[in-house]
Amino acid sequence: MNQYLAITSRGLENLLAEELEQLGAQKIQVVHAGVRFKADQAEAYRCCLWTRIASRIIQVLGEFDVRDDMDLYLGATAINWPNYFSSDTRIVVDFNGTNREIRNSQYGALKVKDAIVDRFTKADLARPSIDRQRPDLRIHMRLSGEKGVLGLDMAGSGLHQRGYRTDAGKAPLRETHAAALVMKSGWTPEKPLLDPMCGSGTLLIEAALMAADIAPGIKRKRWGFESIKDFDREAWLEIHAEAKVKARRGPALVETKFFGREQDRRVLGIARDNAARAGVGELIDFDYGDAKQLMCPAGFENGVILCNPPYGERLGTTPELITLYTELGKRLKLAFAGSTAAIYSASSELLSCLRMRADKQFKLRNGALDCVLKTYLITGGGVQQVEGEAEGKLEETEVAPDFANRLKKNIAKLGKWAKKEGIECYRLYDADLPNYNAAIDRYQDFLVIQEYAAPKSVPEETARRRLMDILRATIQVTGVESDKVILKVRERQKGKSQYQKLSSADRHMNVNEYGVQLKVNLYDYLDTGLFLDHRITRRKLGEMAQGKDFLNLFAYTGSASVHAACGGAKSTTTVDMSNTYLRWAQDNMALNGQVGRQHQFIQADCLQWLQEVDEDFDLIFIDPPTFSNSKRMTQSFDIQRDHIMLMENLKRMLRPGGQIVFSNNKRHFKMDFDKLAELGLSAKNISDKTLPLDFARNKQIHNCWIITHKED
Repeated sequence: MNQYLAITSRGLENLLAEELEQLGAQKIQVVHAGVRFKADQAEAYRCCLWTRIASRIIQVLGEFDVRDDMDLYLGATAINWPNYFSSDTRIVVDFNGTNREIRNSQYGALKVKDAIVDRFTKADLARPSIDRQRPDLRIHMRLSGEKGVLGLDMAGSGLHQRGYRTDAGKAPLRETHAAALVMKSGWTPEKPLLDPMCGSGTLLIEAALMAADIAPGIKRKRWGFESIKDFDREAWLEIHAEAKVKARRGPALVETKFFGREQDRRVLGIARDNAARAGVGELIDFDYGDAKQLMCPAGFENGVILCNPPYGERLGTTPELITLYTELGKRLKLAFAGSTAAIYSASSELLSCLRMRADKQFKLRNGALDCVLKTYLITGGGVQQVEGEAEGKLEETEVAPDFANRLKKNIAKLGKWAKKEGIECYRLYDADLPNYNAAIDRYQDFLVIQEYAAPKSVPEETARRRLMDILRATIQVTGVESDKVILKVRERQKGKSQYQKLSSADRHMNVNEYGVQLKVNLYDYLDTGLFLDHRITRRKLGEMAQGKDFLNLFAYTGSASVHAACGGAKSTTTVDMSNTYLRWAQDNMALNGQVGRQHQFIQADCLQWLQEVDEDFDLIFIDPPTFSNSKRMTQSFDIQRDHIMLMENLKRMLRPGGQIVFSNNKRHFKMDFDKLAELGLSAKNISDKTLPLDFARNKQIHNCWIITHKED
């Protein structure tokens, strides 16, 4: 009998041990991400052919300590490789793992290969050739800490490669992992099985193969063990022939019903083709369907619903996924009472959107992701059909009631106000409640949710759960479609880092603000191109600008310039360091018909430009960053430290009777009135008059001043 190591994903070791025992393996021992066992040749062949969840089975030839590369070489050299395969065998070395000395798997594979070749040449034998593309035999080295296991890969390639899947949808499950989920789901061949998001059909196909008693490796063309010298062809042909007979007879004996639903018609076609290649195409009812509108198919009673919904990236896709999981939970409770649901995901937060209590859960590892399979006994509670509504119209218990109630009150108050004011963009919520630390802004029928970084005292898991509650409750309260809800994560920013690019989708829309049209981008940047708290300031600038030469410094997307131009400014000069935002400013001006030589756009470091320019203006707006040390600026800038330096330069440019509107968002900013007076300037604080209703709770959002020449 030989020693073998069956490799699997973390969390599946005990399941694999049970499977191998049923296949005839002996002296089974569970190890990390694998199972050790002993078997004779026929039993080993049977395990390779029939295992559904092992990713590889290795015949162990040597185990040794590996403290450095010399230990690795000597341990590999100690194995008499010519006893196992001949010189004309094409080989490749797979090396998994590293330690303090062997830090590179390619280097480790090279040392093992050198040892193998040297063992052949020292025996006066031709050296075997290395073929990475089509090897006859794979040598497998597994390094864990200072312990090394070296042997022959019995299959020759991953056992998940069943041969039926030539194409797949996005992020497909490996066949071995899918089979394990089927086994863990609570499904048995007597129960119908439904996958409401079946993708390329892997879960259903693996279950159908089990029901039909078809060996998962039956379609494999080549096996690594066929290139080992002691290969027992007669034993293998007998085992394989028996499996072929079962594969031919099995499907006709299956009475179980399998149902697959998928809303991507292209992927649905792939699923049908995969099932046909696997020999179970006639067993599975594949049809078009949206999981958010899932209905119980005819013939599905008290069965198992098994699926692997998308869990996506945290940024951008989360609102849509929340809706998907929420609606799926509703449909399960409405239409599948008495059945069992098994849902597999890498996001516990998204699973909580199902609003069902898990009966069991299994923690598994899928590649680099920590995942969980939760099973639910569906009772139908927690969801009611609304009387008089169409079938399938559901009502659910309110999520995060404190937050939801506050949001409802804000919507009632601010919605009427915004309509009266003639604005389409305003803040609905700004961390009103300490446990729900986010800002929510409405842009027409879109919502932008910006999560503020949680304090260090709040555990990360708690912060994630609260954010999920914010998203779920916001969608529920506002009724805004999930694809029109944009999630962003806001941390404390310095200087112009708040303008960082998040994506390149280039999705813009135009919004109205006091009769002015402005272009915003809700997706591609942390900020949208419009600072909502400066809305009244911009309107005031428009009222002040009639017949005046207007200067806008640190202009961002030029919205203040637009208001000034539309207010009748004689000329506008817009200065910013970013060409991207200057082009955006030009677009904003053109959107309102403000074009011509009288409107200048200058790309420059504003601080340096101020020191060099020789022009004067009647009205100047400046809204500098609180702090900046941008590489594109010649010096660092701190608004508290440097505001007098700014005023000194601005005074030189300010015409008699002119005005400077100076704003910044530094909390507790203190104007240096004494030094300002020395410059011959005076300042009036108008912060309270520029604070709009939707920012009334946050008195520190910005401060604003009108600065003029001091009267003699």
